[in-house]
Amino acid sequence: MQNNQSPQFLFEQTNELTNRKHILIIDDDVEMLKTLRYYLQDAYKVTVVSSGKVAVDFLLKYTPDLILLDYMMPMFNGAAVLKIIKSREATKNIPVFFLTGQTDKNTVIECLSLKPAGYIVKPVAKDALLEKMAKALSKP
Repeated sequence: MQNNQSPQFLFEQTNELTNRKHILIIDDDVEMLKTLRYYLQDAYKVTVVSSGKVAVDFLLKYTPDLILLDYMMPMFNGAAVLKIIKSREATKNIPVFFLTGQTDKNTVIECLSLKPAGYIVKPVAKDALLEKMAKALSKP
């Protein structure tokens, strides 16, 4: 893995099982990225990126099955990234779940107004996250 002190990094986990669903996790908190990757890596192919810009660049080349997107990030926040995802034909139908530690009413309303597939409050328990991902990925 690249230097964890860097403000941006890309870690793509390769799996021998190519039939696994691919989850992209976007968060500026390196420890949160590590935790979420750990939670999901046994069931899914997982890619983590530490900024909205890196995520947008990644999405120009790859199409994951689901995206976990931190809402509060510097420069390119979650709202901006979701708007880009929804504006592109190749990515507009990917389910996107906002991840946030913010639970105030205004933030929740703002998040939900962007029509994500869901809203997950950090920290999230492994079992709860796996359940949400499985449910979202089982929808046609």
